[in-house]
Amino acid sequence: MASRVSIFVTCLVDQLFPKVGLAMADVLERVGYSVDFREDQTCCGQPAFNSGYHEEARGVARHFLDVFADAEYVVVPSGSCTSMITHHFSDIFRDEPDRLEAARNVKPRVWEFSRFLLEVAGVEDVGARFEEAVTYHDSCHALRELKIKSGPRRLLSHVRGLELREMDAAEECCGFGGTFSVKFAEVSGGMARTKIDSILRTGASTVVSIDSSCLMQLQGALLRGGHPVRTLHLAEVLASR
Repeated sequence: MASRVSIFVTCLVDQLFPKVGLAMADVLERVGYSVDFREDQTCCGQPAFNSGYHEEARGVARHFLDVFADAEYVVVPSGSCTSMITHHFSDIFRDEPDRLEAARNVKPRVWEFSRFLLEVAGVEDVGARFEEAVTYHDSCHALRELKIKSGPRRLLSHVRGLELREMDAAEECCGFGGTFSVKFAEVSGGMARTKIDSILRTGASTVVSIDSSCLMQLQGALLRGGHPVRTLHLAEVLASR
């Protein structure tokens, strides 16, 4: 087991959901790692990239490569940000050989949080206790680009007191999609409402995912609908004792 990991907390976690980053660090330390947070980290460049601003995305991505050039492992509490780094850096740097090589070098060291626990740390039970019924939302990038599906559920299955209730639309998009939710607000809202209906049918008190962006979308829809269901990142559940 490696002794040290660097956490890349992502924009949303840094600005809006700091408890997720703290929970991730807590779990990683609990399973035996020393955690460092590089204070000059910023963004992976995904918002600009998805909006067509590829030069601006490259500038941010170059900074990411510089910040984490010597990191043994980079652990990320987001499927979408992990996908951006491991799948799309090669696209935006295809005309910059040196940066393309740096992106290829960092790729195998960048891990989404749940996959790191299972495949690198080799743990399924982190000693968590969370006595509630929860349902799990499969975020699009994690499911479709990273092929993450069973892993988070395996981790949840070892949480004492937790009951996992599968929704009938677990794999359907929440409608966030970054700037999609701004440009196509009505479509985004309709997708969220479909998802909320599926969540409510489970009777779960909490929705869990590995992407804070999805959870932000779902929490907003739940609050607007007056539904007493909360959202939590997987790291927050696993950090519970």
